[in-house]
Amino acid sequence: MDYKGKKVLVTGGASGIGREIALEYARAGALVIVADKDYEGDRFVRGELRPIMPECCFFHCDLALSSACENLMQSIFEQFDDLDIIINNAGVSQFCSLWEETVEHWDYVLNSNLRAMFLISREYMINRRKKGYKERYGRIVNISSTRSLMSEEGTEAYTASKGGVTALTHALAVSFAPYAVTVNSISPGWICCDGYDQLKYADHRQHLSGRVGKPEDVASACFFLTDEKNDFINGQDLVVDGGMTKKMIYLD
Repeated sequence: MDYKGKKVLVTGGASGIGREIALEYARAGALVIVADKDYEGDRFVRGELRPIMPECCFFHCDLALSSACENLMQSIFEQFDDLDIIINNAGVSQFCSLWEETVEHWDYVLNSNLRAMFLISREYMINRRKKGYKERYGRIVNISSTRSLMSEEGTEAYTASKGGVTALTHALAVSFAPYAVTVNSISPGWICCDGYDQLKYADHRQHLSGRVGKPEDVASACFFLTDEKNDFINGQDLVVDGGMTKKMIYLD
């Protein structure tokens, strides 16, 4: 798939799923902007993205802070004028017992995983409205999780944040519809970013596809949703889990 000339923001692009998404867009010809609180993102951009696309760049920011979200977008628009694609991937996977959950930790997870997506998406549309870019191609993909559909003990904050992402997605899709910008989400299931060869047969058997997922599976889904031809898919959540949430599993 060809993304030459497209400007793509990938938040949380320093590692894991976001890193693979950023790499795949750069390979497809896009100018990729990585935003992350981890300075590994800078090393990644310099060492792996710029040899492919020299204009790729890194912004250091902690998106749990509302000011960081707004400053990031203002800096991007000052340098690049606009974006074609936003992959809202940044988030934290922090679990704790319900009985030990604190208001501070709850707010941190919700601010990182949900509020940041809202603020970044809104700043994107504020810029487009101000500049009169009403009919210009635009795509937003929010990375949610199958935790919005199923849960484990001690995941209240994370699960609530991802359920919010899925709901926020269709709300934004309605608000952004007059501006030719589609908004969809992806709910990955079990995606193994490290140590894939250490997985057990039983791990793969839990999936209808016969294997645990890889970061490139999510990147492929992003490519599908951001394709210029796929503007009829809007406000949807695409579950990328190898069928794991559809398989009945009984305890022995």
